[in-house]
Amino acid sequence: MAIHVRLGVVNAAHRPISTPPALMRSETVRLPDGRELRIRPIAPADAEPIAAAFELLTEDEIRRRFLHPIKALGPEYLQRLTQPDRHKDFVVVAAEPLPAGKALVAAVARLACDRNAPKHAEFGILVSHFVSGQGLGRLLMQRLLDWASKRGLQEIYGDVLYENSRMLNLAREMGFERVATNDPSGSVRVRRLLR
Repeated sequence: MAIHVRLGVVNAAHRPISTPPALMRSETVRLPDGRELRIRPIAPADAEPIAAAFELLTEDEIRRRFLHPIKALGPEYLQRLTQPDRHKDFVVVAAEPLPAGKALVAAVARLACDRNAPKHAEFGILVSHFVSGQGLGRLLMQRLLDWASKRGLQEIYGDVLYENSRMLNLAREMGFERVATNDPSGSVRVRRLLR
């Protein structure tokens, strides 16, 4: 299946592999509106900018990502997010092309292996309204799929609100199928089986 993204890669740099199978490259992409963002693995220094950027999100953005409203990201959550277990989790950000800790983070994508089924992982993607509609969700989902493939995972899945048509359409276009659930939160599970 061909994946077409409306982003232009400006520069790609290979990173040494610290703990396989990590993301092996960072890249600078140019959005259709001309802004440049750096797609890179998350760093511990990103915790403060992510917490600050969370305050700029709309209630709807938060509810679509977390499936319920929350007021702030707690320190434990930020620590788990920005210091993932490199063998079980993968987190990538789209941020300003500045050093981690100084760069505003515009989008975050996460893949977390299921403790009960280690070959399965749950995804989560949050793209700020400041950069939405420019192909970042697709690019970040592809990075998650790339990592899952390198890791030898069998399935990735995520819960998406029925009203989040953008995410449901993206998932369908990228080979995900809907799975019947009895979730009272108004969400549907999407999954993609991998080789």
